Amino acid sequence: MSRPKPRWVTWYAWVVCGICTLGAANRAHAQSNWTSYGGTDWNQRWSTLTQINTRNVRSLTVRMVFQTGTRPGSFENTPIVVGDTMYVTTAYDEAVIAYNLNTRREMWRFGYKLARAAYCCGPNNRGVAIANGKVIFGTLDAHVVALDAHTGKQVWDTQIADPDSSYSITPAPLIVGRMVVIGVSGGEYGIRGHLDALDVDTGKPVWRWYSIPAPGDDPVATNGWWGVWAPKAEEADLHRDIAKEKADSAKYADAWKRGGGGVWMTPAYDKDLNLLYFTVGNPSPDLDGSPRPGDNLFTDCIVAVDATTGKTRWYYQVVPHDVWDLDETSPPAVVMVDGRKVVVQAGKTAWAYVLDAKTGRLIRKTQNFTKQENMFAVPTPEGTLMLPGANGGTEWSPISIDPTLQYAYVAGLNQPMLYQTHPAPYADGRLWLGSAFKLAPGATQNGTFTALDLKTGKIAWQNQMEQPMMGGSLATAGGLVFTGEGNGNFDAYDARTGKLLWQFSAGAGCNAAPMSFELHGEQLIGVACGGNFQLGYQLGGAVFVFGLPRTHP
Repeated sequence: MSRPKPRWVTWYAWVVCGICTLGAANRAHAQSNWTSYGGTDWNQRWSTLTQINTRNVRSLTVRMVFQTGTRPGSFENTPIVVGDTMYVTTAYDEAVIAYNLNTRREMWRFGYKLARAAYCCGPNNRGVAIANGKVIFGTLDAHVVALDAHTGKQVWDTQIADPDSSYSITPAPLIVGRMVVIGVSGGEYGIRGHLDALDVDTGKPVWRWYSIPAPGDDPVATNGWWGVWAPKAEEADLHRDIAKEKADSAKYADAWKRGGGGVWMTPAYDKDLNLLYFTVGNPSPDLDGSPRPGDNLFTDCIVAVDATTGKTRWYYQVVPHDVWDLDETSPPAVVMVDGRKVVVQAGKTAWAYVLDAKTGRLIRKTQNFTKQENMFAVPTPEGTLMLPGANGGTEWSPISIDPTLQYAYVAGLNQPMLYQTHPAPYADGRLWLGSAFKLAPGATQNGTFTALDLKTGKIAWQNQMEQPMMGGSLATAGGLVFTGEGNGNFDAYDARTGKLLWQFSAGAGCNAAPMSFELHGEQLIGVACGGNFQLGYQLGGAVFVFGLPRTHP
């Protein structure tokens, strides 16, 4: 019978594992830990573990359940596992918790005292980063906090924006070298978004990249916030009155100061190119383009910046001058496709974009993975019907990638919406949408879970889901892809065919991206099931850990 290790053994293993695994992207050997939000720097959400596979997944059973005991909210956390310790964050930033996976008990709990904060789309915290013996997380009142990983005691606390001006932080940080990289949210409140790099040991600023360039501030955006006055998004007509926008540009010359552009999700990082890849959200006001002429760079963009300096290297704008809330939220991933390094990102537009990782040039746009009706029709006072709607396509949900099949797995939403214009002036600390969207009366909502072949851009397989999908997925070298549903189902599919192989009912929405790790030679699957505030799915506060049935006492 195995016995729990002494605490000094656990701590030594944690340090050794941390040194060996942090910053390791796309390693050839099996990854026993899950040390970053996306699994590795490349954000593929791909586990190289094979013990759980298509032949035995039907035997999967609950091995551990951790009840966080915190206030229910959007539980969108991906647990981090280093050695035999799991780190979990909860809604409202109420707690950061360390669990000992040997004893299945709580090691420590840090209770964060959240100040006044304004935030969009749910009181969520998506996770921590681990580096140099520290557990690091962001907060809804725009702080970045580092804790001692062994004791849970606070090491440093850096406020990177003013929460009274409606800046918040929802993504998990990313560790790059000796830096913590994290972005702010709040594009619905008239912020000027940014991505920050802080020193891991002290929390002091290293660099800041603004998602809304000031005039003359960013040489890559040669015309700054205005952009190139693009009439189309690739081949799609945006129905812009560019002549009027240019005529209004002097009147709204300072619009960039409240331009929006939240950085919702965790970046990907490629060490060889030394580039950070991330997505930028909607402009402000969200649905009214009249007081913000121009393309509104770098909103609705996939961006690459130099990780050392924070300088822009390239950008790809998915929707210039967005008035539909089709911003870029789902995090990008890096993958090799036909021997070429690419960045893949699934959009609210219901297309996924495959870009050259070095230059940002569009290689291909995939087939649409949800329905598209009346795309880019201009909102009207009476209401304009549009599908897939303001949540997607895909929302913040991370894709997962099987690099052997070169498939990307995308959680999609079909929510037909009416867009109605009623412009409103900016007011500090209040939602600034400039228009409204609501579910179309009598319309059917549902979702899709889709495998996209990145070599061709075609749909490899697709499953129709009864509810809109929110949360993300995990792909494994065992030939599986896992995802959760708002009704509480946690599903395992054959990654090649899309056949449902196993399902578990968790009792609350499994609306967080899963992960996988190894403990004492056993592969385990972890997922947070606590629902989603935004879509009204059943709330809770449990982290489930699944494994194969034990064959010994």
